[in-house]
Amino acid sequence: MLKETIDFYGKKLTIETGRLAKQAHGSALVTLGDTVVLVTVVAGRPREGVDFLPLTVEYMERTYAAGKIPGGFFKREGRNTEIETLTSRLIDRPIRPLFPKGYRFDTQVLATVLSHDKVNDPGIPALIGASAALTFSDVPFDGPIAGLRVGSLNGELVVNPTYAEREECSLDLVVAVGREGLTMVEGKATIVPEKLLVEALLFAEKAAKPLLDLQEKMAAELGVTKRDLELPKTDEALVARVREVAWEPMCKALEEKEKMPRHHAISAVKELALKELGEEFEGRGKEIVGIVEGLEKERLRRLILDEGKRVDGRGPQDVRPISCEVGLLPRTHGSALFTRGETQAIVSTTLGTSSDEQRLDLLTGDTTRDFILHYNFPPYSVGEVKMIRGPSRRDIGHGTLARRGVSAVLPGDDVDFPYTLRVVSEILESNGSSSMATVCGSSMSLMDAGVPIKSHVGGIAMGLVKEGDKVVVLTDILGDEDHSGDMDFKVVGTEEGVSAVQMDIKCSGLNEEIFTSALEQARKARLHIIGKMKEAIEKPRENYSEFAPRILSMNINPDRIRDLIGPGGRNIRGIQADTGANIEVNDEGVVLIATPDQAVADKAVAMVKALTDEAEVGKTYTGQVVKTVDFGCFVRILPGVEGLVHISELANRRIQRVEDVVREGDEITVKCIGVDARSGKVRLSRRATLEDAGDRDSGDQGRRQDHGDRPDRSRGRDRDDRGGRRDR
Repeated sequence: MLKETIDFYGKKLTIETGRLAKQAHGSALVTLGDTVVLVTVVAGRPREGVDFLPLTVEYMERTYAAGKIPGGFFKREGRNTEIETLTSRLIDRPIRPLFPKGYRFDTQVLATVLSHDKVNDPGIPALIGASAALTFSDVPFDGPIAGLRVGSLNGELVVNPTYAEREECSLDLVVAVGREGLTMVEGKATIVPEKLLVEALLFAEKAAKPLLDLQEKMAAELGVTKRDLELPKTDEALVARVREVAWEPMCKALEEKEKMPRHHAISAVKELALKELGEEFEGRGKEIVGIVEGLEKERLRRLILDEGKRVDGRGPQDVRPISCEVGLLPRTHGSALFTRGETQAIVSTTLGTSSDEQRLDLLTGDTTRDFILHYNFPPYSVGEVKMIRGPSRRDIGHGTLARRGVSAVLPGDDVDFPYTLRVVSEILESNGSSSMATVCGSSMSLMDAGVPIKSHVGGIAMGLVKEGDKVVVLTDILGDEDHSGDMDFKVVGTEEGVSAVQMDIKCSGLNEEIFTSALEQARKARLHIIGKMKEAIEKPRENYSEFAPRILSMNINPDRIRDLIGPGGRNIRGIQADTGANIEVNDEGVVLIATPDQAVADKAVAMVKALTDEAEVGKTYTGQVVKTVDFGCFVRILPGVEGLVHISELANRRIQRVEDVVREGDEITVKCIGVDARSGKVRLSRRATLEDAGDRDSGDQGRRQDHGDRPDRSRGRDRDDRGGRRDR
């Protein structure tokens, strides 16, 4: 057993191995504050017949870690939450490139949250633990790496800010760093300059060194020995023969400017190589295809580095042709079509009420989300046939990146905007950076829906090809350039600055100059794209779609909420059934009435007021006498609101008994003459209404005025005894 603790920027960070999960091939228990994550790694037998790395990474949150019991019938954790999926991706992306080329062992990395202090993000110790478990195991791994958060808090860069501090950060990044530099970046910002982003990345590189030192020190003390790995040896004779047959045809195939014709041409080159060399190298078809794919990558990189050309004919800083349309879908609340080259997204916006908010059950507690962005990548978008089994990790990751980028321009608390928003991006065609097309389409779709966003948001994917001192930064990369290049750097922002980033790096030696150059190219491209978007829609529409709900807001006394809701919700359900409007009320007494029909809204408002109105001094009401007493009577003037009419206020003449004027069940007209500020008791006057009308109450005449022809309620008493009234 080995355990080491360091002070990592003001917090104790502990890595322990050898005490738990001892049958795993590698394990690490990482503690940050009171957040504890166990990470294990197991590598099985080599998988025969595969040409990819069979690695799975799973991050799992256990609710007991935060002292909670899961909801639902089964009372146990179910399928992965969005947070678990996103964190699994954050662990997977930086470690995957660090396995040896040709490594084919089935490998599984599992990170389990055992304790959560609701202060420190468990994703960070999970990322550190994944690197440590692999470093301490016999699995070949070109690590270690270090994971940390970097935030900009009150103008200062800080390491691993708490949840509360992250709410105040203008920049919040998750960064993975190896000995050769950055390997992965993901995060959001509140529109910050590119310069701050560069400073944060360089700060992260330096901040990560103690974690790298700690893992290497522990591995040395453990005396880790890596397993023998028999990687496929290169058959130089086969490589030479494939090059002889396929190099020129491959160069010709890569002259095709469009994706599908180019891919068909490349497939033809593979078929040619198999046909020409199949007999000579019998049974080695997969090797031949692999070498042809290597030639494709080599030629594409040579074009960029040596000739300054790209496979589709553009220069390094050129953006593909862009077209933008809005208002395509007649029944959605907002829609936009964004096309950039061979990448196309149609994006719709739906306005809903607070009841449509997404409810999230997190380890940190239950919360809601009033801006939802979903990304869908159907197989037809790349000309493929696949089973559709719900959103993939990639779908969730791309949707989250777009949501973070667009969130920065949504209406703030200073804007009266009571809607829940759902944006859905359908990728119709893809050849590079469909997530950035989603960002652009979302921005236009929100404006088309009349959402008062602060500005347009654009996104661009940057690439890199680097060999030695030769470095070329590419703007608006294609899928082929992403596959064959050394970096995928997505930058989202407005004309003012950056709102989200995502970066995966496959090479070493990236310095401040390269980062600065990439961000400056991204800024110029983003401004160009936003200019094209403005040509389609410059600002949010003045009015919402006729099919979008209109939400009227009104305030009621919180003490009257029960009157609005009614027994078992009967009253509020009755209003909704009668009007068709959707009605919500919160604990502060704010009532939201949602309906696209103004007449319906007016009717619902009137019904809510009828149930919840408060007595207003100086206002006249017609109410029912609910009780008589010696000193007056109580009159119900509104549902749940009763007031006292003192005997002196019953008539504009002196009376001996209350019953001389009114009895229980009578309807009378009264004026509110006062409401006690402390008790809320209401004082009413019938005399004031008579005086306002200029009437002289003369007993019988006054009674008839209020009661009209109604049944005798004297309970058998002689009505002539009371003011000389005669029976009717």
